[in-house]
Amino acid sequence: MTPASAKTIHYKNDLRRLTLLIAGALAVFGALLVGVVAYAGWSANRAAVVRERQLVENALDQSVSRVLDQQKAIAWWDDAVINAQARPLDLAWLETNVGVYFFETYGHDEVIIVDAQNRPIYANVGGTLSDAREAYARHATVLDQIVTEARHGAGGHLRRRDRAFVESQSNYASLLGASFGRWAGHIMMVDGEPAVVAALSIVPNLDASLVRGEPHLLLSVVKIDEVFMSDVGGSLLISDLTVSDAPHAGAGMIAEPFLADDNTPLGYLNWTPRRPGQSLLIFVLPLVALGVIGVGLLTGFMMARLKTASGELADREEQSRHQALHDALSGLPNRRHFVDRLQEALDGVVQSRNNGRVVVAYIDVDRFKDINDTMGHQAGDTLIKAVAERLRKALAPEDFLARFGGDEFAVVRRTSSPAAADDLADRLRSAFADSFDLYGQHVRMTASIGLSMAPDHGASPAELMRHADIALYQGKNDGRDRAMMFCAAMAEEVEQRREIEIDLHAALNAGELHLHYQPLISCSTGAVTGVEALLRWRHPTKGDISPGVFVPIAEEAGLMPALGAYVLRRAMQEARQWPQLEVAINLSPVQFRYVDLPELLEGLLAEYGVEPGRIVLEVTEGVLMESTDRNRQILDAVRAMGFRIALDDFGTGYSSLRYLCDFRFDKIKIDRAFVTGIHERKRAMTIIQSVVTLGRGLGMDIVAEGVETEAEASVMRLVGVTELQGFYFSRAAPPAEISQLVAKFAGAREKAGEPAAIVDLRAQFGA
Repeated sequence: MTPASAKTIHYKNDLRRLTLLIAGALAVFGALLVGVVAYAGWSANRAAVVRERQLVENALDQSVSRVLDQQKAIAWWDDAVINAQARPLDLAWLETNVGVYFFETYGHDEVIIVDAQNRPIYANVGGTLSDAREAYARHATVLDQIVTEARHGAGGHLRRRDRAFVESQSNYASLLGASFGRWAGHIMMVDGEPAVVAALSIVPNLDASLVRGEPHLLLSVVKIDEVFMSDVGGSLLISDLTVSDAPHAGAGMIAEPFLADDNTPLGYLNWTPRRPGQSLLIFVLPLVALGVIGVGLLTGFMMARLKTASGELADREEQSRHQALHDALSGLPNRRHFVDRLQEALDGVVQSRNNGRVVVAYIDVDRFKDINDTMGHQAGDTLIKAVAERLRKALAPEDFLARFGGDEFAVVRRTSSPAAADDLADRLRSAFADSFDLYGQHVRMTASIGLSMAPDHGASPAELMRHADIALYQGKNDGRDRAMMFCAAMAEEVEQRREIEIDLHAALNAGELHLHYQPLISCSTGAVTGVEALLRWRHPTKGDISPGVFVPIAEEAGLMPALGAYVLRRAMQEARQWPQLEVAINLSPVQFRYVDLPELLEGLLAEYGVEPGRIVLEVTEGVLMESTDRNRQILDAVRAMGFRIALDDFGTGYSSLRYLCDFRFDKIKIDRAFVTGIHERKRAMTIIQSVVTLGRGLGMDIVAEGVETEAEASVMRLVGVTELQGFYFSRAAPPAEISQLVAKFAGAREKAGEPAAIVDLRAQFGA
């Protein structure tokens, strides 16, 4: 009996008891849940009211401190001390700078000044100059308490409201002494209305000697009216906060007692509080109740379905396990499954002790990206399925095939034969012998294969997989479409590449890379018209390292953006030495993908002051094949800055003629593959003549690269090439030798008495 069957029988026997248990549990749980939700809703609402009441109180406290801060704008001022103590009083000055100022600027309803004996000497009520004694007498009971506290400190019978002001003015009080800077601020009942009443001593802000005896006090009365409460409510996002004599009766509104600082009732604070628990009470609570009832009704149905569900669950578990270990597209095992099976094979070899071996093979479909780019991802998926089926049929029954993702596959074989690796490689390569049918097109595909073997190349899955990957990488570097068995030399090469990568990064940061320049010779004058910047690296221990070695490593390591920027900076810096020459600089496709090229070039022009028309930026067809619209915009922006653009290595790509029409170039550089041995290949000559005719017709200069013989130079001149470049004229030279090289060519031309191009042509063809 299987575990799944035993579980099903157990469910059938205990179904009735389980139903009763679940029903009782649901009843208790349902009642508890309803109570918890109801309490949570009520508690959340009450907590919100308490919190908002505290926020209102805090805002009122801040209002008192704000009134004191407003008073300080005038009261703590040398001029205020002088004019308040003047005899006779300058009422016009006080009215302008105190009464009217506070009324119009801050909305203080009453402003009163009392002298050192607490006698009122000035008052402004409602913005109008008033009798000071009468104004004070109307609120003497309240004002006396405030004045007493300001003179002698808090007595403890009034609630403190000015703590924030006290903290903010501690430094000032310490500076002027304990006798200065006294204040008091409270919310009191004034004329039957709540109001903020504040007193602040009038003291100097600069010259402490101005005060004679006790300082005068500035009193302010600010009524807590509808506007005042609207400002308080606005600061708290409580739009309907009001003060009233009686509680407001409104839907959802609450009324909280409002007491003065001497515990005199001021009325009620009314507002509509947030009710975060209301959704629980209105929506969640009924839903919970309905849910409890629904769960009870569904329990019986669930029990009936339990047996069926258990079987379905087992099937789903098996399906999930399969999906976790297999690739969705090809149906093959995935990397995780492969690693598990490889570990099992290694464990089996160790236990058998019969000289068994385990072979691991990595398969990578060559140029798979081209299929995706040219035919679309759907065609790529179809190809992956076809490759998986081909590999499955080509392998032996004991082989384990997996797909790692993308265009990568892997095979593990346990064997006792040393020749098993060769047999496995032959089987894998045979899968690609015939072309693949993709939507009616017969596509010939190849694969690179890397192999490793245990125990020779490792005893763990990680080692074998890494070594097979190294062998695969070597196969791709050697031209693809081949199977390579791992060897120690490959690991050494990988380690050397890693060392070069680390050293290159350090050399780039230290500025140890240098530029050499190869001249371009004018066909019409024989003079040097420009130079091409070529990167050079002399390693302190390894000597000169070719760009063909370290540039691919830089591309793989993600150093090309920094390396390209370094070359641009160095070339523009050194180009200032030869104001009469063009300087050609190669751009990598990576610089178009990961660098804001126009911004970089604009910064370099500003830094070095080079004329952009002297700089020729050379791009390859690889730049034009990737993101054509974006790259066209970048090239147009660069051209608009004044730089010249050249198409390098022309003729080596797939769509060169189309690029000449779609993109605007100033120069075309014919690849050296067409120039070398041109006098022996008529087809190459025909191609070059066509390119020259087309390029010159579009207004472009034509440069022939790789000129190594006098015959090649002469033929290029005859067909109309504009400039020549190659070892025949000069190798790349360091910057210090360029001026001498330019002078050498200029001297040779003058010595001949006519353009060197004409002299060479006559010597070649007997003219």
